[in-house]
Parts: sequence; structure tokens; C-alpha cells
Amino acid sequence: MREVAVIGVSMIKFGRYPDRDVSQLAAQAGHEALTDAGVEMKTIEALYSGNLYQTSGSGQRILQQLGQTGIPVVNVANACATGSTAFREAYFAIASGAYDIVMALGSEQMGKQGLLGSRGDPATSLEGRVGSYMMPAVFGMAGMEHSKQYGTQPEHFALASVKNHYHSTQNRLAQYQKESPLDEVMNGRMIAYPNTLLMCCPTGDGAAAAILCSMDKARQYTTQPIKVAASVLTSDPWTDRDLSLPDINTLTKNAAKIAYETAGIGPEDLSQVELHDCFATAELLHYENLGLCEEGMAGKHVASGAPWIGNKIPTKYQEDVAPFQDKTYKPKTTTVVNASGGLLSKGHPLGATGVANIAEIVWHLRGQAGARQVEGSKIGMAHVIGLCSACTLNVLQK
Repeated sequence: MREVAVIGVSMIKFGRYPDRDVSQLAAQAGHEALTDAGVEMKTIEALYSGNLYQTSGSGQRILQQLGQTGIPVVNVANACATGSTAFREAYFAIASGAYDIVMALGSEQMGKQGLLGSRGDPATSLEGRVGSYMMPAVFGMAGMEHSKQYGTQPEHFALASVKNHYHSTQNRLAQYQKESPLDEVMNGRMIAYPNTLLMCCPTGDGAAAAILCSMDKARQYTTQPIKVAASVLTSDPWTDRDLSLPDINTLTKNAAKIAYETAGIGPEDLSQVELHDCFATAELLHYENLGLCEEGMAGKHVASGAPWIGNKIPTKYQEDVAPFQDKTYKPKTTTVVNASGGLLSKGHPLGATGVANIAEIVWHLRGQAGARQVEGSKIGMAHVIGLCSACTLNVLQK
């Protein structure tokens, strides 16, 4: 297997684009990634296009916008992990020696689509048993399980939202760039307890792209190639639980174990993580799933300031956070989480999210993230989970 590098990335501003179609959005991201990499479309040997709702032929329609060079196009759909799975396919195409330089694209046009989810298999569906198979309910229940087991308070979950909205104010590409103090988050409209409106990610439209090539070839184009140290994809193992309640934890824990072993690192080596905070409860659960803190310590971890940019609570929020801090708690890691503002602010156009998370990590590793820059960033992880069920982890190294 050859070493693989990312030499170009892009992400268009997530939001609403009623006057443009998804191929136009994706082509914009593709052109910007080509420019970032310093290569032309005629150099790209294959296109891996991630898109969920417009999947059939979407990659070919995007290529019409980018330039019909006759290259192979692979269309990928894999729930919320769609874009990151396209990236992984591109990674293996280079690592295997099949191609020398390829493009991974993620795109989605969701408009104002509402709650996500489905009934699934009617023989085992949650609907009519314990409430709902809609995603807000799934992640609300997961949060309440954590609360019951470890005493995590609603305010602890809300602090993830406060943090990410605070980070978003420095990200011009985020769909929303607005701070949300703790009382505003807590008093928001309840969607699925304990997640209020500001603890749920918005839907929308968006696209992101990455150019990957062999490490040997990368040095022809850039002095800052970003190494793909691991690219992992897992699904749920069989458990009794999965017959009635989705398990959002195990597949991430399994993926993390593989990713750390493959990259030869531990969670303490990560400078930052862009993780799948589709809901505030999910962010705290994934602290533990990724090994950023000990089991049951997620509430204390977010309140400690460790996952915030600068590893501290901003002065303006210290008074609000103080009642939920444990002064005896010593963080296991000081990994910054969701410096971009996360899905809670950035938005979640499903097919685009995975590649956008990778672009964010690349910008930090290059030192190009502006006011939200994680200082000294050397290793980053991009995490996406899609139910039911797929989890991708891509470890990127300076």
C-alpha cells in the first residue's frame, strides 16, 4: 500500500441554494479544490462522488460541469457517512496503485427537509414501541441513557452547543455564525429531550471536495502534503440491542480502535477532531467513543474547557459554566473538538459533511484556519456516523 496525501480541499458555504442545482454546487467545490491543489481537471484520473438524495448519476452530471474527460466515476451513498466513504474509496484507489491522482466530492441539496429517519424493518421498528425512529428521538434517547447511567445533566449536553456556536463565529463557511449562551440553548424549543432546537443540526445544501494523490507525486504540487494516516469504515456488529434500539456507540468505538492502531497513535496525540455532532447529545457520547475522555466523564470533559479552542472556557461563559464544573477533574486529552462550529452551526447537507470535515482538518494542519486556528495542529481526525449503520474515521497528519 502506498502512502496517500491530500493536496487540495474546498468547501462552499453551507446554506440554502434554491436557484442552483446540486451539480452546480459540487462543481464549484471541485473547481476550488483543483485551484487549491494547483492541478487541472485533465490531470484527475477518477472521480468518487458522494451524494445521498440525488445519487443516481449525480457524479456524471457533476463531471459535465467540471469537464467531461472520460474518467471513471463512482457514485457513493452511505447515509451520513456518504462523503467520507467517497473519500475512503478515493484513498484506497491511490493506496492500491490503481490511480495516481483522484478527486473525492461530497454534495447534497436538502432545502428545508425536516426530521430525518425511517421506520426500518416493521418487525423490529421502534415506532409504536418506545416512541420514534426519527433521528432527534434516537439521539435524545441515547443522551438520556447516558444521563441515567452517569448522571449527566441537560446543561452538560447544552454546553456542546454553546461551544460549537461560539466556534462558528470564526467560520465564514458555516451556515450559522451566531453565539448561543447557555440559557438561550436551554430555553429553546424542545425537539427531543434533552435536545432543544439549538442542540440539533440544521439541514441545508452544500458541497466539499478533496484532491488525493500518492505521496511521491504530492511533492510535485505542494510543500505541505497532508498524509492520510488511516481511513476506516465500520458497521454495527450484531447485538440484542439492535433489534429494538439503535446503537450509536459501538461502531465508533470499533472504528477508533482500528484507526489508532493503523495510524500508530492514541487519542492523546490528536490536536483536534471534527466529530459528528448531529445533536448535542451525540457530541458528548463520541468524546467517550473516541477515547478523548474516560467512560462517563463526557459531561465533566466539556465543562472543563478541554475541547474548546484554546482548551479553556471563554471569559464570557465562565460564570454560566462554573456550576457544572468538577474542579477535581483532570482531562485525559486536550483535543479541540469541532473548531469549525460542528454540524450544529455548519449545517449537515448529508453527502457533503464527510468531505467538509476533512477539509476543515486540512486547513488547520496547514495553519490556514484563521481566527479559529488550533495552534500547533499536527494530527487531526474526521469522524462521521450514519444510521443505520456506518462510521468513518479519517486520520490526517501534517
